[in-house]
Amino acid sequence: MWFSEPKMPTPSTALPGRASAMRVPQRHFVLDTPMEGPFPGMETAMFGMGCFWGAERKFWTLPGVHTTAVGYAAGFTENPTYKEVCSGRTGHNEVVRVVYDPAILPYARLLKTFWENHDPTQGMRQGNDAGTQYRSGIYVSAGQWPEAEATRAAFGEALRKARFPAITTEILDAPPFYFAEEYHQQYLAKNPLGYCGIGGTGVECPSGILGG
Repeated sequence: MWFSEPKMPTPSTALPGRASAMRVPQRHFVLDTPMEGPFPGMETAMFGMGCFWGAERKFWTLPGVHTTAVGYAAGFTENPTYKEVCSGRTGHNEVVRVVYDPAILPYARLLKTFWENHDPTQGMRQGNDAGTQYRSGIYVSAGQWPEAEATRAAFGEALRKARFPAITTEILDAPPFYFAEEYHQQYLAKNPLGYCGIGGTGVECPSGILGG
C-alpha cells in the first residue's frame, strides 16, 4: 500500500496553544501513586512508540515503576489538546513519561521494553496509525544519552539481520512534557477492551548492553 509520510509543521506554522495546563488526576488509576511530582529519589524517562494507550500499559507493569503518565512532547504548541495533536499542526509526539526507582529498575530495562514493543522502523506511523504523533522517539536527560544511543545501534543491527529497514527513532534532549487529557491516563486499565495498536517486530533487543 502506498503511504505518504506526514510532514512536521514548523514553529511558525504550528498552532499557538495556550498558557493553561491540562487538568491532571491526583492519583494513578493502577498504581495509586501521585501523578505529579516532585518525586524524590526517582528518575524520569520519556518514550514515544505509537498510540500511547498501549505503550503506557507496557511500562506501569514493570517492577520499580513509581508512576506513569501519557502526554505530548517534542513539538511546538504549548499545552496542546488531543484534537490539536491529531491535526498534525503541533509537531508533538504521543509519549509516555515513566517515573522509576533506579535502585530497582535500570534505565536499560526501560529501553529494552521500548525497543521490543513497537516497530522503530516505520517513520511517522505505527501500523495503521499514521501521523507525526506516532513516531518513535526517546527523550533523554544528559545521563541517559549513552545507553539510548548504544541500544539504538545494537537493536538496529539486530533488525538489519532480520531484514528490517533502518531505525527511524529520534533521540532528543527531553523537551517539556504536557499531560494528555484525564480520560487518556491509564486508558486501557479503565477500558480493558479498548483499542491497542502497539506491537513489536519479534526481534529481541540484545542483552548485556551497558548492563541491560
